[in-house]
Amino acid sequence: MTPPRVLTTAAQFRAALTEAVHALPAREDAAPPVVGLVPTMGALHQGHAALLEAAQETADIVIASVFVNPLQFDDPDDYRLYPRDFDGDFALLTAHGAQLIFAPSTEEMYPGHPEGPLVTVTAGELGRRYEGAHRPGHFDGVATVVTKLFSIMAPPAPARLQAWFGQKDAEQVAVIARMVEDLSLPVRVRTVPVVRDEHGLAMSSRNRRLSDDDHTTALTLFRTLDELRRRAGAGEPLDVEGLTAEIRARGEIELDYLVVADPRTLLPADLSEDGVLTTAALALVAARIGPVRLIDNMELEPLTCNEEQSP
Repeated sequence: MTPPRVLTTAAQFRAALTEAVHALPAREDAAPPVVGLVPTMGALHQGHAALLEAAQETADIVIASVFVNPLQFDDPDDYRLYPRDFDGDFALLTAHGAQLIFAPSTEEMYPGHPEGPLVTVTAGELGRRYEGAHRPGHFDGVATVVTKLFSIMAPPAPARLQAWFGQKDAEQVAVIARMVEDLSLPVRVRTVPVVRDEHGLAMSSRNRRLSDDDHTTALTLFRTLDELRRRAGAGEPLDVEGLTAEIRARGEIELDYLVVADPRTLLPADLSEDGVLTTAALALVAARIGPVRLIDNMELEPLTCNEEQSP
């Protein structure tokens, strides 16, 4: 398989993408070519592979970015310790068909950092819920870097840009989708479901820092979400407070939040008076286990939806 080209400046990347788009043969359906973008912070795993594979199915050219964005880290140690393995990233990107990789330096993205950038994008009220409340400024950093990547990595007309994100970062997906809508950005946001390991733990670059015992403990988060899914589908009261208390009783888990929210607005989901879910929702959890902070989520369907889907 032909290795992808690695570009480290915005000017180099724009020139290479323009060249690649112009070299494409005309599509039989005469539709504009599609460029599939997979933005990453490196330390790639099978969740990223799933994004690349999904992009391959719909795009004429698959591109990716590898950049650890300092603006979205509220903890300097988390930024410093975030796993970096460009050789491994390059191998995975090659194996899954990426044709161009944008791998800029911090100075290329934010000249004069940490003093810059002086102008940023705010995620607004949507970016201050749950994860945003526990990590002030996190989603502003996400919105800023993603807006820059969309600008730098936009293909020349008439090609169209699709950007692929993992549903594991459900709040991030909601923020980016709303940002694209509110700012009228010419990008189609696509998602891939949460990719889990054989035990159910959501794939994350931070999982590399978990010990075997930490990994076993972390499965509590998955099992709790799965229990909420079961209760929702059975028409039982969710009792989020009870499940929260059970997790907090475990000394090895430092729970930040366990909530059930509307997938689009991230406001609390609609429940009946006895705590039964009445509309499709998203269960979100975040906790510190061992040296890392993990997030996960799961879609919930109420009993009425499940009955309607039954044959």
